[in-house]
Amino acid sequence: MSEGRCSVALMSSTAAPAKEANATGPKAMELVLVKEQNGVQLTNSTLLNPPQSPTEAQDRETWSKKADFLLSVIGFAVDLANVWRFPYLCYKNGGGAFLVPYLFFMVVAGVPLFYMELALGQFNREGAAGVWKICPILRGVGYAVILISLYIGFFYNVIIAWALHYLFSSFTAELPWTHCNHTWNSPRCSDARAPNASAGTNGTLRTTPAAEYFERGVLHLHESHGLDDLGPPRWQLTSCLVLVIALLYFSLWKGVKTSGKVVWITATMPYVVLFALLLRGITLPGAVDGIRAYLSVDFHRLCEASVWIDAAIQICFSLGVGLGVLIAFSSYNKFTNNCYRDAIITTSVNSLTSFSSGFVVFSFLGYMAQKHSVPIGDVAKDGPGLIFIIYPEALATLPLSSVWAVVFFVMLLTLGIDSAMGGMESVITGLADEFQLLHRHRELFTLLVVLATFLLSLFCVTNGGIYVFTLLDHFAAGTSILFGVLMEVIGVAWFYGVWQFSDDIKQMTGRRPSLYWRLCWKFVSPCFLLFVVVVSIATFRPPHYGAYVFPEWANALGWAIAASSMSVVPIYAAYKLCSLPGSSREKLAYAITPETEHERVDSGEVRQFTLTFLIRCWILLMPCMSSHF
Repeated sequence: MSEGRCSVALMSSTAAPAKEANATGPKAMELVLVKEQNGVQLTNSTLLNPPQSPTEAQDRETWSKKADFLLSVIGFAVDLANVWRFPYLCYKNGGGAFLVPYLFFMVVAGVPLFYMELALGQFNREGAAGVWKICPILRGVGYAVILISLYIGFFYNVIIAWALHYLFSSFTAELPWTHCNHTWNSPRCSDARAPNASAGTNGTLRTTPAAEYFERGVLHLHESHGLDDLGPPRWQLTSCLVLVIALLYFSLWKGVKTSGKVVWITATMPYVVLFALLLRGITLPGAVDGIRAYLSVDFHRLCEASVWIDAAIQICFSLGVGLGVLIAFSSYNKFTNNCYRDAIITTSVNSLTSFSSGFVVFSFLGYMAQKHSVPIGDVAKDGPGLIFIIYPEALATLPLSSVWAVVFFVMLLTLGIDSAMGGMESVITGLADEFQLLHRHRELFTLLVVLATFLLSLFCVTNGGIYVFTLLDHFAAGTSILFGVLMEVIGVAWFYGVWQFSDDIKQMTGRRPSLYWRLCWKFVSPCFLLFVVVVSIATFRPPHYGAYVFPEWANALGWAIAASSMSVVPIYAAYKLCSLPGSSREKLAYAITPETEHERVDSGEVRQFTLTFLIRCWILLMPCMSSHF
């Protein structure tokens, strides 16, 4: 019977930890020897870790299909910047050589951060703020990224409105940016671009019809003298903005059930159009020269710090981390979804799209350069100028120009819509999960969010709206995003713990992340983000638009906008510490301990304060036989 007593003791010792385990893993049957009697072994079975999510009782809705989720994430991550930003950076920073730092930072920082956000949202099944029940003191990080997403909506929707305006203007026999015979044209307008076309006979600067159509025909910039002279909203752009807001509302009002259907069009249409434009572009004279300029390799540029800085910043912004969108989208996944595979697929599609769009862009830029006998550097630019001035000018010279213009601006419209949908979903899901009143009235809350973005976007469709747009673009979505991601990875990797986070992923996927991912989350990604934050501040340059230099008060306002989101993190942390009971040590213990483990604080056990927790951090540095890449 001594053997039986030992077996009972073993059963007791193994059953206790099973109660503490998070009941979210796959099914596992444990057979425990109880005793041996008359040569017969008696066993007891225990069902460990039944597969249900921590918040299954909330009956959270999920994506109708796995493809709905993937297309939503791809549609959000692949946006207008993939067309106007990456190809220009590649050309400016050594052509194909730029891919070296870009892919390096993608592997060591971009994909790990993307993977982390998908896993964080899927396990906790809440929005950007709610996931911080894993470390309550950092819930302010969630509110900060929600605020940033709201700021971005104020000006990003305006880009879609511009594209919609151009789309409507394309349904004509002759595109309105082809000649200088319109009421908005100035005496400086010139139909021909030549080597000396930048200056007229009297030394005045000359402009193209496409440039004047954008700045004078659409924006009416000539009727404003700066930020202190915005003027009224233009009714044409306001009408386009109303249509954009209406489209966003009816795509989001029912949650992922409606948005998951919309992305089947908005996420796939750009690829069809890009392929059609590529086929047309490579047949144009000069296209080969443009593509050669895009891919020309200059490895000496890798010795310049600016090339690596551009690659690092591009990685942060192109993947869309730090906006709460990936967390919100993945929170609607099934608990056992393979988020690791999703991260690899979507980041790969994003990078391939950026790279392939360069062939489309530079085939047309090479054509423009040859047509006007100018170097490619004279026509290559990034930002709105590329897609609203250079590209329309190139399309206007083609046969069936109106058809190609319609195709191109439909692509811009779909690229922008699904990215805007992602930003709005981050705000809606993040706040609705925090406040049940908003959750119960999601349709009304969605309406209030899109109306708020519409009202503040009106400043961007005034005569001087481009100045407001530039200010918001420069400050609202710059350093503040990088700071938010930095705090996010510190909170997950250091406060919550990579070891615990890896356990969470194992419960979802059945497999613990390899040593590579744990090292990236713990050390590489925080160091990378800290580097990018410091560089973005050290290399700060005040915004400008053309010859207009923003006044000092505008720069102060911009920094106030950036600080308003970043300051939420320390303000909420201070509030949390002050609102908790107990001594200073107890307050800190409750603040950094996951809400599901607060009973351990009551019993005096805080794993973040234990030596075991510190030892586990160092174990990550030790290669072991079971670790694999």
